[in-house]
Amino acid sequence: MYDVAIVGAGTAGAAAAALCAERGLSTICVDRRPLHEAGARWINGVPSACFAAAGIELPADHELHAVDHVFHLVVGWGPRRLSLRGHGLLDVDMRGLVERLQARARRAGAELRGEATVTGFDGHRLSLGANAIEARWFVDASGLAGARLLRQGPVARHDLCAAAQWVHELADPAGAQAWLERQGAREGETLCFTSVAGGYSIVSVRVEPPLDGEPAAVSLLTGSIPAQGHPSGQQLLDDFVETHPWIGARRSGGARAVPLGRPHDVLAEGNVALLGDAAGQVFSAHGSGIAAGLLAARLLADTLAEGRGPEAYGVRWQRRHGGTFAAYDVFRRFSQGLGIEEVAGLLEAGVLEASSSIAALRQELPRPSLRQLATQIRGLLRSPGLARRLAPVLARMVAAQALYRSYPADPTQRARWSTWAARLLD
Repeated sequence: MYDVAIVGAGTAGAAAAALCAERGLSTICVDRRPLHEAGARWINGVPSACFAAAGIELPADHELHAVDHVFHLVVGWGPRRLSLRGHGLLDVDMRGLVERLQARARRAGAELRGEATVTGFDGHRLSLGANAIEARWFVDASGLAGARLLRQGPVARHDLCAAAQWVHELADPAGAQAWLERQGAREGETLCFTSVAGGYSIVSVRVEPPLDGEPAAVSLLTGSIPAQGHPSGQQLLDDFVETHPWIGARRSGGARAVPLGRPHDVLAEGNVALLGDAAGQVFSAHGSGIAAGLLAARLLADTLAEGRGPEAYGVRWQRRHGGTFAAYDVFRRFSQGLGIEEVAGLLEAGVLEASSSIAALRQELPRPSLRQLATQIRGLLRSPGLARRLAPVLARMVAAQALYRSYPADPTQRARWSTWAARLLD
């Protein structure tokens, strides 16, 4: 019998396996795919600070594609933009990160099994076909449509982001350079075109210099909400490639649905904990769950090592991080309904500005100075229609902080808390 059985060997699951095993817990981690195919297979932007907070070494060598590069946040296809510096974002190859976390888990004594599909769970035994695993605690880190050990319901279609990320060869480096010059950017900088297919959509482009012997390439990241009648992220990416002949053949990457929305109200019940996408721990302002999964893995491992059990982990995570994630989800739902000119209005009013945008990239709440607040208030006074729409959004974002700080430790109080959360935030 194991102390911890984890379903899912991607970033969150492999990190949890490593951290639990390092704390002396006998750990097994299984994945339905071969282990070398587990988790995301693309490049993700991850705040550098999350690695230290999670107790995980910073990416390096082939794992790391960019460090704190200039990030141009472009309204529509331009020319209006914010150019962000000092955000601390790392572009990380998830294939390398997952491989490193799995290796660390093995070194710590965790057992990892690939091609192991969960066929049943009775609360004490995890069935894997003819085999079964018994454990004191179980962790579902199996993603959006995985094992669903706590019977998580489906994500609403309007809360699903269809995302794609591919690295392509450069068919014409001179053509790429000419395009960058027309955009007012340089090699290695990101151009993130926003609201190109609805308020919640991007086409993000970064021409990469040669890396570890690999030739120069272009990294493309896209996302949208198809349920609102927009093309998927993959279609946006394909269309961009087709209209820019300097982009060559695909090198690596992938596409998948990303769950948005607030984290699940119940992250743990009895001897079962949810982790990562399976828990809804995705920063929905830009659809990234890597940092949240790593931080949650650290918190879970610490809590289990203390002998406090999964439910204590769920309470801790909601009180520390839930309010921030819920607040940004309120803004995400507001932004989904914006057109390009309305996004430009936020920029012109000073609501969308560098420090708040950097805070969002770092997955933190903005802390504007008094001068910035005064500028934003003056900007909104010049745009009363925008102010009327934004005021209730900001009020709900503030309410989210207080609500999650009071997340109940008593399981019998959680249904009532969930009712209040739905009324205030959804």
